[in-house]
Amino acid sequence: MAEFILEIGTEEMPARFVPKLAAELEEAFAKGLTESMVENGGVKCYATPRRITAHVPSLALAQLSQEETVTGPPVRIAYDGDGNLTKAGQGFAKTQGVAEDALFRMETDKGEYLAAKKTVGGGRTIDILPALCVKCIESLSFPKRMHWGDYDFTFGRPVRWLLALLDADVVEFTLENLTSGRETRGHRVMGPGPFSVASSADYFSVVRDQCKVVIDPVERRETIVAEGNRLAQALGGSIVWNDGLLDEVANLVEYPKPLIGDIDPLYLALPREVLLTSMQSHQKSFGLEGADGRLLPHFLTTLNLEPLDVALVKKGWERVLKARLEDARFFWEADCEVEFDTWLEKLEHVVFLGPLGSVGDKSRRIETLCRKLAETLDASQSILPGEIEQYARAGRLAKADLVSEMVIEFDSLQGKMGGIYAERAGLGEIVSKGIYEQYLPAGPDTPVPSSLSGALVSMADKADTMAGCFGLGKVPTGANDPYALRRCALGISRIIMEHDLDLDLEAFLKAAQKAYSGVKWKVEQNEALDKLLDFFAQRLRALFTGQGFDTRVVDAALGAGFNDIRTLKARLDALAEFSRGADFERSVLTFKRAANIIRKQGDEAGEPLTGSYDADLFEDEHETAFGAKLDELAPRFDDLWENRDFGGLFGLLGELRPAVDGFFDHVMVMCDAPDVRLNRLNLLKGLVDRLGRLADFNALQV
Repeated sequence: MAEFILEIGTEEMPARFVPKLAAELEEAFAKGLTESMVENGGVKCYATPRRITAHVPSLALAQLSQEETVTGPPVRIAYDGDGNLTKAGQGFAKTQGVAEDALFRMETDKGEYLAAKKTVGGGRTIDILPALCVKCIESLSFPKRMHWGDYDFTFGRPVRWLLALLDADVVEFTLENLTSGRETRGHRVMGPGPFSVASSADYFSVVRDQCKVVIDPVERRETIVAEGNRLAQALGGSIVWNDGLLDEVANLVEYPKPLIGDIDPLYLALPREVLLTSMQSHQKSFGLEGADGRLLPHFLTTLNLEPLDVALVKKGWERVLKARLEDARFFWEADCEVEFDTWLEKLEHVVFLGPLGSVGDKSRRIETLCRKLAETLDASQSILPGEIEQYARAGRLAKADLVSEMVIEFDSLQGKMGGIYAERAGLGEIVSKGIYEQYLPAGPDTPVPSSLSGALVSMADKADTMAGCFGLGKVPTGANDPYALRRCALGISRIIMEHDLDLDLEAFLKAAQKAYSGVKWKVEQNEALDKLLDFFAQRLRALFTGQGFDTRVVDAALGAGFNDIRTLKARLDALAEFSRGADFERSVLTFKRAANIIRKQGDEAGEPLTGSYDADLFEDEHETAFGAKLDELAPRFDDLWENRDFGGLFGLLGELRPAVDGFFDHVMVMCDAPDVRLNRLNLLKGLVDRLGRLADFNALQV
């Protein structure tokens, strides 16, 4: 076995390219080795802004070989009347590289064909690798590719060198003007090189010790965190880490060197969000905070070298960041002089989405929906009558900060700045929290709004967007979801579940549609509503299966209805627990039988089934026992349903099943007597109606 290294050296690439390229190269190279029948111990790829490296620590020196049978032309075409090979037969032998006397006849489903046995594989790995390297390099994807020089080859950034070694041997291949060799280049400042690598076993030590490059992104990240924490602790603080920014910084440098800088305490008067965003957005730096959670007058940045004059470098960073913070202070002070009403007027001139009006129109619709939600939830959420208009006010002002100076500069602060400005204006916690948290949750794993007002504004905003887009026929297709409608549906669903909101989903979506006026819809509103509800069902299914629930259990819970999402999740949890019980399969078979009879025979009853039955028409003791048991359990069923004790409800099924089994074993439902038949169908209907509220048992395949 041998060790292989491929290094692609480039001009500096954007940080967002780096991890994706490493993953793509790793996948492509592993796939290529498998297809080439070269045994290996796995492929690991590393990347920095200036290089992408594929490492195969254990690689066979030759391909595996195997014999395969290849069929050629039919025998009637391969031989002439005298039994000699025709040109077709001779051509087949030549193409396959076998002697003519090695050909044989083979019987197939289509008749007798000429065939040959040939050995494939067995070639030297060093002869296979050049083409594989070129193929893998060319397969790497970029948002945009670029040309350089007079070359036809394109890449994300110009390729400057290629290193390819199989142990001590160079794997030679050409890419435009570049030929692979054993030379690498180092850090632009600390070890530019070039440096010769004697063998693949020496590669990593050369890169670290001579090139001064930390090639592993995980190690770069860990270095930043460890050194950053050490420096912060020396100042009595801790770093306000941001995972996304940390990953970006780790992929901006080849030699991470954290450095603490100072900021003027004057800027600590700015809101925390403004300070951190200014540091992170423009300077890729992190803030520091004390034990009390208040920001300290320091920041952490990461250099890409070991500075000769730390004080000079520190001073330069402080000067640049000060200019950014001065801009932020200017925006803050300018916004503090503006009334919310001024911003609301400006929203009338900001387009929301095509025919859906302005953002001002959207704000009024959100206001209407927030008022409707507060009125609907007032009792269950202890909303006082005087607070309803405050929730509506939060909706009205939600988008005002979009035209503020601060948000125009830092769009990631939308919502947050509106909440801060509302609090500063004394508009109260309901209004300020509602505005601040309106964009939560930002993703499937991020927190939902902590406040009820934030939850209502977020739901109203998302429902308004969904109702408008579905009315215009702008429905997500495949991976294409430009208006983040999947995230909207998932966000609404999570908010309802995590805030335990007693909300009618269909009525809420209808209210969102009704809030629009004067729009020429491309999709009829009832049709759009049906599509919206189907869309929610799909997102809920994806959410629950992603959480590990069995697909059949999810489908059964959804099949019983999802208009009350709060109840849906509780039913799903109880059904999942019930499905793990020993009695599950027998119960499912019994209750599916009842549901199937009602579905198939209900139309033959002669009149609509109501679920009401007459005990005087019972003719069999098992029929009587079933009816009596159903009557006995009905009040308990209703009480457990009212209290959302779905585990208890599934427990009742165990008590009820023996009576139902006895009924099926001894009673003919579709008997000749019309009144008795109708009564028995209504008896089953009473059972099915109750069970249908819990789950669609037909979706449970056992």
